Amino acid sequence: MSEEISVKERIIDVSLKLFYEKGYDNTTVDEIIQACGISKGGFYHYFQTKGDLLSSLSYMFDSQYEKALKKMDSKMNSFEKLIYLSRYLFCYIEERVPVDILSLVYSTQVIKKGEKHLLNQNRVYYKTLNTIIKEGQKNGDIIREKSLGELTKLYAMQERAVLYDWCICEGSYPLSSYGIDMLKFFLKNIKGNG
Repeated sequence: MSEEISVKERIIDVSLKLFYEKGYDNTTVDEIIQACGISKGGFYHYFQTKGDLLSSLSYMFDSQYEKALKKMDSKMNSFEKLIYLSRYLFCYIEERVPVDILSLVYSTQVIKKGEKHLLNQNRVYYKTLNTIIKEGQKNGDIIREKSLGELTKLYAMQERAVLYDWCICEGSYPLSSYGIDMLKFFLKNIKGNG
């Protein structure tokens, strides 16, 4: 891991902890800088504003996917892999990401001009979904009537819909169980005959 990536990840991780403890609005860039032990220039090298930092939290979710991939049983079928990864992320969000922070992440993606981090196809998230869905289509676990790109997009949309609903319901239901039930329901519609 390069030094540049580790500093950026540290800023994101520390920021998330401060947002959790103090709330997004009550956390200042100066507090983030102090907690990270970096200079202002170090912070502004990676993020122009606190809002830019917030919108990049999707990369923190990718780091959770990387951790989950290391623990995932390679003998799982495509469906089990997709559910395992979503459950891992949903549990992480439930335990570590306040609903108001996730809501802000989504809102920045809706109103922000320019890069939409959640839609960046180069993220670990999309590469992982592509790999698993392609494997599922090859094995006949997942339908071939739709393209790999369409299925990846549909799955990501369904997962985002669950997270969005959880946000607007202010976390009133358990994301890791109800969200997974919804994803399982969706997966039945793309199941192949293999």
